[in-house]
Amino acid sequence: MPLFKPLRQRAARAELMDDFSLGGEELKGALQKLRILNRIFLASSPTLHGVQKLWQDAGKPQALSILDIGAGSGDVNRRLLKWADGCGVRLRITLADITEEACEEARAYYRSEPRVKVTRRDLFELPEEEADIVTATQLVHHFDGGVLPAAVHAMLSASRIGVVINDIHRHWLPWAAVWTAARLLTTNRYIRHDGPLSVAKGFRAEDWRRLGAELGRPDLYYSWRPLFRYAVVISSSAKQDEGRRGKGHDARV
Repeated sequence: MPLFKPLRQRAARAELMDDFSLGGEELKGALQKLRILNRIFLASSPTLHGVQKLWQDAGKPQALSILDIGAGSGDVNRRLLKWADGCGVRLRITLADITEEACEEARAYYRSEPRVKVTRRDLFELPEEEADIVTATQLVHHFDGGVLPAAVHAMLSASRIGVVINDIHRHWLPWAAVWTAARLLTTNRYIRHDGPLSVAKGFRAEDWRRLGAELGRPDLYYSWRPLFRYAVVISSSAKQDEGRRGKGHDARV
């Protein structure tokens, strides 16, 4: 199908959200609409899957700290808070984003939640071992192949247990679904422009295998999750568990 031929490779065009000279009320409006899209497309599920996996591998600690980098308004973390309540985990979440608009939205969204704090941060300036788990939802597709390994390495350095990446499956079906939903939902140009483009900048199984090789991490775990997303989990431990290599890989493309 010629229309979707470009999806065979990751798109290189920048999203409007990558231009920090923009922003303002239009960006804040986009973050509000993005919360609706995240509910429609079950965006929190891959993050929860990855956090549960790392938590179980770490021996199910009773206390857990999470740093969500590039968090936007951080809405996917509502699901983590409910999970923690059900499991009796003392959870602390830090939402970090490089834009003040996102931080303002996150502070308003979690104004009554004492377990969540918000800070304006740059991914590449995170201190080592700042949190047990570092998560990134719909963030890493903003980085091209040359920068992506460095971005993930920065997340690994900031984590004590590991990293959870939740990002989009590059496929014509989610592209069409996001294109349609964006136009039905809003006239906001961030959503209409960046929504379909984010799918075109997304990933397939071979991209995760390549990332694991570039990081020297054959233990990188990735799993296709509904709706058209990947959960990627990388342990911060330097030890390589030979018995787990290859497990969790999903070859759907």
